[in-house]
Amino acid sequence: MSTIYDVLIIGGGPAGLATAYLCHKNGLSYLVLESGKAAFQGIANTYPEGKLVYASKPKDAPEPFLVEELRPPDKPVTVESYLQYVQHFVQHENLNIQTEAVFEEIKDGRDGLTVHTSKGNFKGKKVVLAFGSSIPRELSVYGDAKMVAKNVEDASKYIGIKTLVIGGGNTAADVITGILKAKREVNDTQPVYWAHKAETFDVNKETAQRLGEEILLGGNIRLLPGAMPRIGEVDEEGVDRLVIRINEFKQADGIDLYHAMSFPMQNVIACIGSQGPMPIFDKIGIQMIACTAGVCKIAKEGERLALLTSEFESTRKGVYVIGGAISPSYMKISEGAITEERHPNLIYTAINDAYHVVEAIRKKLSK
Repeated sequence: MSTIYDVLIIGGGPAGLATAYLCHKNGLSYLVLESGKAAFQGIANTYPEGKLVYASKPKDAPEPFLVEELRPPDKPVTVESYLQYVQHFVQHENLNIQTEAVFEEIKDGRDGLTVHTSKGNFKGKKVVLAFGSSIPRELSVYGDAKMVAKNVEDASKYIGIKTLVIGGGNTAADVITGILKAKREVNDTQPVYWAHKAETFDVNKETAQRLGEEILLGGNIRLLPGAMPRIGEVDEEGVDRLVIRINEFKQADGIDLYHAMSFPMQNVIACIGSQGPMPIFDKIGIQMIACTAGVCKIAKEGERLALLTSEFESTRKGVYVIGGAISPSYMKISEGAITEERHPNLIYTAINDAYHVVEAIRKKLSK
């Protein structure tokens, strides 16, 4: 019989690790499902190198950090130092984490909830969604081919192959710089193609300078302005591929011509920004309410906010949502009323959310 955990935790950031640690301390069986290669992968991907991490908390916050072990130092430290501390903490506490498990769906069952991931299915009595706010935007293409990568953790895997990077901003430029450097160090002359749907690329001065230096040192880059990803397909050999249109010729007879390139999906990196969790909430049936004038003071009119109890349980029974996924605010159900609740996207908030959710789950499971 497969293991049924007391708590399945989606995401290994501050909220997820705090939840795991508190489950560990309080005798709840648990498993963290993290899409990256290590805990705090979201922070590692989104914080620029050398950025300082602060033990910030809102001025009017009544509570201290409720999980002192994950509290950033009072004196600001670089993100690299904080990540190193977190990795040591995970190892020291022997926290139960399954990495490279991409969340897909939650299904109801007779004995609880089943979470479907790219690494298989896992059963739990309760599910805590702790995946933060920096959810990569999907690359919208027709077809059944698998989704492309969103960032580069190991540039060396692109050595010896033609690589396509999609996106016109700083993240794409940084990814290209890293790949060009890895190729240059082994004298690999295979090009990196840089595609963007607009005709111009928009990067800041420092990023442009780093990329320019790699190009001057021999980096082989091919620009594809105005290029559009069109379709995902599987070729005769069973390889997932992306077809990208690089130009188009309108014809009077309505039958247009275009040039396109086809890349294996594993050679493609899409750096097209982040989106909020709304598509995931819709997919798994978490109810949201649209903000209207006079109701919302924090979120903008028209934005949809998750509907949660004071214990962070969603309208999907047994599914809780904490941390950055519900920032900057959510709709709180309390004593028959629904009001907008401020929820800053801070490490402090994520950690304290975890404390309150684990306390609520302990009571419900009588542990």
